[in-house]
Amino acid sequence: MNAIIISALLGVVMMFSGILTSNKSVLKYIAAIGLLLLIAFNVMDTYAIFKFDINTRGLLNFEKFGLYFNTLAFAATFIYVLLSGSDIEKAGINVAEYFALIFFVLCGLSILSGFNGMLMLFLGIEILSIPLYILTGSDKRNLKSNEASLKYFLMGSFTTGIMLMGIAFFYGATGSFTLNALPVVPTTGMINPSFLHVGGLLLLFVAMCFKVSAAPFHFWTPDVYDGAPSVFTSFMATIVKAAGFVAFIRLFQTQADALGPTWKIILSIVIILTLLIGNITAVFQQSVKRMLAYSSIAQAGFMLFALFSSNDLSREGILLYSVAYSLATIGIFAVLIKMNDYTFDGFNGLAKSNPVLAFTTTVFLLSLAGIPLTAGFFAKYYMLASVIKEGGALWLVIVALFFAAVSVYYYFRVIQAIYFKEGEAATAPISGGFKFTVILLAALIILLGVFPSIILNGFYF
Repeated sequence: MNAIIISALLGVVMMFSGILTSNKSVLKYIAAIGLLLLIAFNVMDTYAIFKFDINTRGLLNFEKFGLYFNTLAFAATFIYVLLSGSDIEKAGINVAEYFALIFFVLCGLSILSGFNGMLMLFLGIEILSIPLYILTGSDKRNLKSNEASLKYFLMGSFTTGIMLMGIAFFYGATGSFTLNALPVVPTTGMINPSFLHVGGLLLLFVAMCFKVSAAPFHFWTPDVYDGAPSVFTSFMATIVKAAGFVAFIRLFQTQADALGPTWKIILSIVIILTLLIGNITAVFQQSVKRMLAYSSIAQAGFMLFALFSSNDLSREGILLYSVAYSLATIGIFAVLIKMNDYTFDGFNGLAKSNPVLAFTTTVFLLSLAGIPLTAGFFAKYYMLASVIKEGGALWLVIVALFFAAVSVYYYFRVIQAIYFKEGEAATAPISGGFKFTVILLAALIILLGVFPSIILNGFYF
């Protein structure tokens, strides 16, 4: 409960900060201090040192997994603000409001990591989504940004309708909004799902697939990611997406039983489609930003394995994947913002003009590709290992490995341009602080690639 209350309060504080000061850099530091406070309060809640004791009537259930995920997400947001804070200052004049919206997104994220009822799922999704619609359209003078915001809002509203319909069906079938409500035959104890229950779950599945950009409900992703200011795209594509997956896993952890063997078949089809569309389309992109948008769809395909195999490895894997993917994507987008040209040719010769930026970009891309000695390798490893442990779906692992090999091609296109092509890669002025932060981020990715236990041991505190 600490995370929900503190993040909401910090959102309000940030809004009033905009009245008290017009210095954009001060606002960035207030946001960074606020995030440190948020992490501290969440850790205190985790270890029962201090927490707001509020009776939620069973609508929220704060477990170790959710609290630990919150800490990781807040820490990733702190790094994001440190790295991209100066670019948020340039996104427009309403800087205080942008930071306020980021805190409101974190409030929605905290609800999603601890929801125990369908109503809280709906509230969490909406509190998380509405600020994102606004952030997407924050560059008001850019038509692409306006178009992306409108498209995101319309598609999001449509999906909300589907989710509400699913919740209504679920309540009609079970007579409860509780997450664990299952129609059980009293005499045998067997699950006996009705048509209404299955229909409700399928509608909820569709709505959640939209939120995490899983195929075939991914069409909004490239346009929205491309149109939104790059500094907000990295936030949407990482921390927010990871929160969507945590909610997805919580929702179907128990409810998947009601769908029986059909569940695995449906999920396998969605995983293959997501990997296929994300990877193949990314191969043909000419803009690095759009390539990253499609690769985020492909990464969602890998993260869906945590849903496929509901075991201890998948829970560890989704935590590690969230951290590895968030760090690498925040890093590559921070570099991308500094580039004057977003095309692959725009990276030509970057190794000569800016070796630090070239090296860190290479580390971020290697991690996204899942190359050993980077955090991305163990993230993918845990996902696939969880499927093998579940048993019976080795063919799915082989398919995933094939598409992982395909992804190496488009990530290495950027590395090839950096080191092996002649050109004068132009970048915006880069401060010493920015260089230090990207080096630190790259070092952290390599450290987690050698010692993933740093993240995993924290889960078993």
